[in-house]
Formats: sequence, structure tokens, C-alpha cells
Amino acid sequence: MEPIRVILLPGSVLPAQPAYGALIEALGPDVHAVAKDLELYAGDDPPPGWSLDTEIDGVLREARERGWETFHLVGYSGGGAAALAFAAKHPGRLLSLTLLEAVWAGNWDWSPAHGELWKQYEQLEALPPEQFMAVFMRLGVKPDVVLPPPPPGPPPPWMAKRPPGIKAFLETFKSYDLSRARLAAFEKPVLFVLGGLSNPDDYGEVADRLATVFLDFRLEVFPDRHHFDPPHRIEPERLAGLLRGHWERAVQM
Repeated sequence: MEPIRVILLPGSVLPAQPAYGALIEALGPDVHAVAKDLELYAGDDPPPGWSLDTEIDGVLREARERGWETFHLVGYSGGGAAALAFAAKHPGRLLSLTLLEAVWAGNWDWSPAHGELWKQYEQLEALPPEQFMAVFMRLGVKPDVVLPPPPPGPPPPWMAKRPPGIKAFLETFKSYDLSRARLAAFEKPVLFVLGGLSNPDDYGEVADRLATVFLDFRLEVFPDRHHFDPPHRIEPERLAGLLRGHWERAVQM
């Protein structure tokens, strides 16, 4: 039996290995899982002209270097946006698509609540670095969620890249053309994983919209999770079981 081949894209905060280490362990040795860091953070500053197409090129390069013609793709948050863009442009390369609280904010005729939320995201650009991450995290969860304080001690060196990286995501969402028509033509199974405590005007609305776009769409809700304690880190065994079922179904189609 051929091993399962999957590329996992992280979000705009944690690097790929700490984000996905627990999930990769739960998946087991027969899954060839590659936790791929975003191209956005390859250097000290976002690459000139960076967009989701830059991330698409990075996934293609990763697959080419491993000799993978087809594979499963998993993306969380901003990595989910990159995974959506990849599915739109290279559907034949994917066996399945999994979106872990994927974010999207292009011109998709969103609800007024979603539009107001993204106005608040855009206001992050004016905040000093010491305030940026706390406000960013607060916007991602329901109002009554208690977020943990920052860990003690100095932040890891990679954290300094995160505010500029998140701003780059916010900027590309203003102009990137994610084709609904191309996504509607994507025939492989799509799994969307949502935290029940995440901001419903953000990730919940993205899930609702995508459910009307993809031909084969399944939503799984983790009631006690939110965007900053996501299932792939906190409930990796349950998510691993869902992914295995999703991938098995995909290859049987």
C-alpha cells in the first residue's frame, strides 16, 4: 500500500513544526506528512511582491522535490487561504483539501458583520508591535473567551516577523482574486474544521460560504476549541482520525 502523502501549511503565527508536531505524531508513521513553513517567513521580512501565489509556488516546489505528483493538502488559518488558492489553480494535483479554520476576506459579498470585523483587522496596521498580537487574537474568538497570557520570558526570535507577516496577509486579501467558479469545479472532498469558540463572523462565515461553493464539503465542529487552541494542537488524535477517514474516502472516489 502506498503511503499517504500530505502537505500541511501553518497559519500566520506558529511555525509549521510546533503547529503540527502533535498531529503528525498522532497520524502515525504510514503518513508521509510534511509540515511546510510559509514562504512569507523565509527571510527577515516578507518577500517583495508576496501574495498567495508565492505560497502556491512554494507548495509546488515542495511536491516537486519529493516527487509527488498528487497529494493531500491541509491548511490552517492563513495557510488555509493559501490552500484554497492552490485548489483553485491546481485542482488536479490534489487528492483532497482540508481547511482548518481557513480565513478569507476577498470580494465575496460578505455579511455586514464579516465586513465590520475586517475593518477592525485593517485597523491593526496602525498599532505598535507591543499591542498588535493581543488585539489580533481577541478578534479571532468569541467575546467571552478567556485568552491565555503570553508565556513568560522573552518571545522567540520568529515572533518579530509575525506582525509584518499578518499585515501582508491583510494586504493581499484586498486584491487577490480567488475564483469561486474554479473552487466550484473542484471535485475532490473538502473537510472544514471549525472551533466552536472562534469568532463566527470570521471562520464560521467562511465555512458557511464554502459549503455553498464546493461540490463535496463536510464541516466538523470542535465545540471547545478556538482559533488559538486549535484541534491540530489540542485534540490531535481526534483530528487524525477525521483526516484518515477523509483521505480514505478521497482515494476511493
